[in-house]
Amino acid sequence: MNNNLDQFRDKADNAGLPAGGPGGLAGWSQKAFASFKNPVYRLYYLSMVGHWSSMNMQMLARNLLAYRISTSGAILGVLALAGAIPMILLTLPGGAVADRFQKKTVIQICQIASIVVSLATTLALVFDYLSPEHPESWWVLVVSGVLQGAIMGFMMPSRAAIISEIVPPKHLMNAISLNNLGMNLFRIISPALAGFLVDVIDFWAVYAIMTAMIIMSWVFILFVPANPVKANVGGSSLNDVIEGWRYLRGEKTMFYVLLFTAAATILGAPYTQLLPMFTEDPDILNVSATSMGLLIMVSGIGAMIGSLILASLSNRKRGLLMLLASLLMGVALVGFSFSKMWYLSLLLSAVIGLGSSGQMALGNSLIQYYSEAAFRGRVMSFFMLGFGVGSLGAFFAGFLAEGVGVQWSVGSLSILLVIFTILAMAFSPRIRKLD
Repeated sequence: MNNNLDQFRDKADNAGLPAGGPGGLAGWSQKAFASFKNPVYRLYYLSMVGHWSSMNMQMLARNLLAYRISTSGAILGVLALAGAIPMILLTLPGGAVADRFQKKTVIQICQIASIVVSLATTLALVFDYLSPEHPESWWVLVVSGVLQGAIMGFMMPSRAAIISEIVPPKHLMNAISLNNLGMNLFRIISPALAGFLVDVIDFWAVYAIMTAMIIMSWVFILFVPANPVKANVGGSSLNDVIEGWRYLRGEKTMFYVLLFTAAATILGAPYTQLLPMFTEDPDILNVSATSMGLLIMVSGIGAMIGSLILASLSNRKRGLLMLLASLLMGVALVGFSFSKMWYLSLLLSAVIGLGSSGQMALGNSLIQYYSEAAFRGRVMSFFMLGFGVGSLGAFFAGFLAEGVGVQWSVGSLSILLVIFTILAMAFSPRIRKLD
């Protein structure tokens, strides 16, 4: 396909709903799924299906496998740090790369590297080296985590920023929300499938399917048209990063939103990384891998509901909604941390998903909406950097869990999240009044 993305985006812009269009459920569905009228967005979405599938299967498999091999919260923390360090170091250069080169090409190269890493891990499982019988074998997961963190650091700014090249500005919030809807749909399907496969077959089956899904993602991105690079490509990548930082510091609105989302991620992310400590502990939940998958699944259901709601909303009061979503997530996390009742934990997991999805989608939308096209890749790299920094919270929480227990470790950070969000609502009108 030789047509560039701008042509498809312009066609999609002219294909919006006419004034006085259908109302009721039909009108809502056309508005909520408007971005799917764009054929390039559909191809991009199919590529993301493979990415979401593998990512969400790994969410369960890697942490559970590491905990069964080591039975250590500290090792889970180390695993989080292993992915965080290269992501922190490479996300900003990845944003500069996204603005200098075709984002499609960057994504393809990173996907090939991801296929190699996933296949190597699968082979380590097939040949029974990566197993509880070899308690030292957790190093394989650490090394793969380092490599995957580096891959994600380079790829995610391009994956995020390419959306605004595919859809017109008026559909950007809709496209991002549909992206979150898809990601959360596979948070429902993939972890539950991964947990079932672990119980019925073994971990190798999960990693084999993950590898196939990454290959599928790579195939579909091949058909996305390339768009011309719009940024000034003179100078070095380091200068590009510095220029992006200066631009961001000059845009106080985006800067404050980035600070808030990074802090919320640091305080809320440890829950996911340390989840095996809740499910495997006989004094807390003491459930199977399939049940752990169900916990992640209901979190995905809550997140999907949140994405559907956001996809149908107009661009109004997004800053306040982001703060409310963060508060909801924090309160639910506090309850989950100290719950020992299975059904209550399931319910709270759904609420956590609803809040986290809203906070992430709204922050993403605000940052892309208010950033200039030439800087968008670099700005999104700072946004993605927050996810790497968030893993530092999981590293700290993992070691803290060894001393005070996982409930107080995750619970204390969740309480801090609630306090931090309330303070932001009270003392940051710049965020609260954002549309």
